[in-house]
Amino acid sequence: MTATNGKARPAADVAQRARTIRGRLGTAWPYEPHFHHAGGGWMHYVDEGPRDAPVLLCLHGNPSWGFLYRRLVAAFSGSYRVVVPDHLGCGLSECPRGWRYDLCGHIDNLEHLVRSLDLGELTLILHDWGGAIGMGMAVRHPVRVARVVVLNSAAFPFSRMPWRIRVARAPLLGRLAVQGLGLFNRGAVRTAVARPLTGEARAGYLAPYGSWAEREAVWRFVEDIPMGVHAHSWPALVEIADGLSRFASRPACLIWGERDWCFTPAFARRWREFWPRAEAEMIAGAGHWLTEDEPDEVVARLGSFLERHPLPSEAPA
Repeated sequence: MTATNGKARPAADVAQRARTIRGRLGTAWPYEPHFHHAGGGWMHYVDEGPRDAPVLLCLHGNPSWGFLYRRLVAAFSGSYRVVVPDHLGCGLSECPRGWRYDLCGHIDNLEHLVRSLDLGELTLILHDWGGAIGMGMAVRHPVRVARVVVLNSAAFPFSRMPWRIRVARAPLLGRLAVQGLGLFNRGAVRTAVARPLTGEARAGYLAPYGSWAEREAVWRFVEDIPMGVHAHSWPALVEIADGLSRFASRPACLIWGERDWCFTPAFARRWREFWPRAEAEMIAGAGHWLTEDEPDEVVARLGSFLERHPLPSEAPA
């Protein structure tokens, strides 16, 4: 295991937990772990591909982790540098007690990682909460972002909240169900897809979230959804939405699973109000975790988008 700056190593318990989970997953998650200390704890990230290649920065949501992007890492790391962090409290990252676990905190962590690795000319690939977190970082550092790909996500206020999410946010009982019993994770492996997951994939999504402590970030993501002006993260989300217009002229693509009960196609239409030139690639047979339902389609459409919109650094010599 390596650390970002080459000087510090993650705490023994963090490293051991990562080894244990990787051991359970075997060849389903073969990527070398890296760690970066971001304020409240150690963030795990994957960093595959040539270091001098254009960067694909892939950001997951809740209740998944970098495992969501494993097929994209395999498909693109031959030609791109693919960086996939786990938000603090998620995946193989540390699960620190008492950390803030809010939108601004996750943006701060991502910003710290991006600046530490000196990542520029980025192609952001955003899913679920990764949309708000990734665009939050982008609004702070617009010169670092060259292209944006959105997979069933949002980075703006939206009035619709599915009943399943409302139930999960119920005071006391919601936390007991989500953090205590793990029902949000167990529900996701059934309802975030349009067709059943394989046993290997199901195990992969559940492996990092086996205890109350390991599910704190899951609950706090649910709790932090900004649904009104009095919500804790509402000002941050509005600021992000106000900054989206800065990216309207940059290459952008919406790759969307149409069978998503949470981030429905209405969210894709809202993105195009901010970015009228954004390409829309709708996948009829995919749900929220579209990289599980239609991985080959996602890879093909992403690859085609990248080829149609090469960066200056990708131009032939």
